[in-house]
Amino acid sequence: MKGFLTYLILWILNKNNLNGAQISRELEKRRGNKPSPGTIYPALKELKNKGLIKMDDDKIYSLTDEGQEELKSGCEFFCKIFYDMEEMSNFPR
Repeated sequence: MKGFLTYLILWILNKNNLNGAQISRELEKRRGNKPSPGTIYPALKELKNKGLIKMDDDKIYSLTDEGQEELKSGCEFFCKIFYDMEEMSNFPR
């Protein structure tokens, strides 16, 4: 899995099945800016091509079993790297 965008998409879809616009809004809440369609849809296409997400007839995306496993692996990796997240969040601004 490359980059935080794909990780965040998998994380968001782990909580709810959503369409592309809804995923974009969720990303905006986390990042402070809305990703462009030229950013979000290629990432969704790549995740779909890798078999990590699927899209139904209503264009609602959801995780596959493989996507769930990839997310689990990504979470373990993320937590290993940012084990001191609480300390980082208290860093003076």
